[in-house]
Amino acid sequence: MAGGIGSRFWPMSTPEKPKQFADILGCGQTLIQLTFKRFSGIVAPENVWVVTSAKYAATVREQLPEVPPQNILEEPCRRNTAPCIAYVSWRIKAIDPKACIVVSPSDHIVMDVPEFQRVISSALGFVEETDAIVTLGMKPTRPETGYGYIQADLAYSSVRNREIYRVDSFHEKPDVETAERYIAQSNFFWNAGIFVWKVGTIVNALRVYQPTLSETFESLLPLYGTPQEQEAINKVFPQCENISVDYAILEKAEEIFVFPADFGWSDLGTWGSLYTNSEHDVHGNSCIGPNISVYETNNCIIHTTQARRTVVQGLDGYIVAERDGMLLVCKLDEEQRIKQFGEE
Repeated sequence: MAGGIGSRFWPMSTPEKPKQFADILGCGQTLIQLTFKRFSGIVAPENVWVVTSAKYAATVREQLPEVPPQNILEEPCRRNTAPCIAYVSWRIKAIDPKACIVVSPSDHIVMDVPEFQRVISSALGFVEETDAIVTLGMKPTRPETGYGYIQADLAYSSVRNREIYRVDSFHEKPDVETAERYIAQSNFFWNAGIFVWKVGTIVNALRVYQPTLSETFESLLPLYGTPQEQEAINKVFPQCENISVDYAILEKAEEIFVFPADFGWSDLGTWGSLYTNSEHDVHGNSCIGPNISVYETNNCIIHTTQARRTVVQGLDGYIVAERDGMLLVCKLDEEQRIKQFGEE
């Protein structure tokens, strides 16, 4: 899924150039390229599908030349994750009714790629033998208020896979007090938004819990893979309900399981999350970019990958970020204000 705009990450993420197409980590690869790379050995390039906004399709083709152009699906407008997943699921079903699918955001980071690959492979083996829907649950390391939570029933694991458990319930993003209560228990996990299922399983769930959405994309079966597909999608997609797959399916379905995992995951939704997941110098500064010098500066994240030289003096707990002539200097603990700039 590569259609988001990441407004909380301005100026590294803008509606014209969202964060999934940027080299956020300063490693020479964009987030979508890193996402593609960590599925290497699990999914062949010809079986990778990208659902993105029509205005980003050319960027996807440029950054992921290994993905067949016909596997890059264009949304004419944003309608959240349920229509996105319904579209690609029916599109895949038209080609391979027995396919297993991993749904992954394109703008997250994973620090331990081998463990990620192990977990995904194990989950794929589980859904191939069952009609289960599996969501990955990240083991929490702090009382995070920016993530939804999954409450698992850890009393008994699945017979087919001892690492997988039934989901008791899903919880919305909590306040700090509630988040602290969650992490004090061992059965609450961050909802990473990564799902694994058979195409038949998700299509049947859509038929049961979202019949209108299901009928919309099922009716297009004769057009998938034809020159008329995009025109039809452009017509029906704006009529779809703006709803997440969590609300549409996961909170209603019965065969829902969670795979607790720990592979250094972050949704990288804010500068604070990038700061948390970056290396720091002895003064707590995270510097991403060439030729950065800091003096009398502590606990800052400085991201200036396009600047020839950056000098920062006398700051404590700040974000300093530059991209395409836009400069941000903001207190880390007040970064909630950044979203308004990203949406302007």
